[in-house]
Amino acid sequence: MASAPPPVRIGVFGSDNSRQSERHGCGLWPAGVAASLTAAEATPVILNGPERRRTRDDILDGLHGLVVVGHDGSPGREAESEQLCEWCHERRLPILGIDHGMHSLNTSHGGTVFFDLPRDQPDALQHRHPPERGLRHAINVVDGTQLAALYGEGEVVVNSEHRRAVQRVARGFRASAIALDGIIEAIEFEADWFALGVQWQPATATASGLDIQLFRGLVTACRARMAVEAGAELAAA
Repeated sequence: MASAPPPVRIGVFGSDNSRQSERHGCGLWPAGVAASLTAAEATPVILNGPERRRTRDDILDGLHGLVVVGHDGSPGREAESEQLCEWCHERRLPILGIDHGMHSLNTSHGGTVFFDLPRDQPDALQHRHPPERGLRHAINVVDGTQLAALYGEGEVVVNSEHRRAVQRVARGFRASAIALDGIIEAIEFEADWFALGVQWQPATATASGLDIQLFRGLVTACRARMAVEAGAELAAA
């Protein structure tokens, strides 16, 4: 009988602002990043408690991947988010950046951000939700990208609850989804590191069932890295 695969432990840095009573947009599990990771068969590890006083290596020891999240309403700890992105790059630890997490992934590698889309890009679509939640718009997923492998290329509809956006994509990254008005909605690293950032909120009550693919893709990348490390350990034994 085949043994069960080892658990995939993925850290979650930042608050996704989901209410405990809310369900994910597909209604199959509670809203929130931790619940979405659980649905994708990973073990979420919340990194926002007292353990943050330890060193970064101690905090992240034993993790196989990381999710960095954030909202326009809680943009604090940006420097720490950028440091985590750099730490993951050095170790090739798979990472998923959501909203401000994507911006940290971009700025930590030299990219830039629009801080106020209505002011900086007045001709852009409405990208910030009105008082009633649930504003959505279409994006085009770029063919040949990691995101296309998860979502399929072409047009996808996502929620839109942000005021900031990527302005210039960092060196080594590429845009993997673009809104119909030209606003960059997703970026990813081009080489040998699973580093994916998305502007929309894939774990909230307004997300779609398709958005679980982001978390499944992260888990798959973590398992692939774990397999490589296990093989290296066996070769060295």
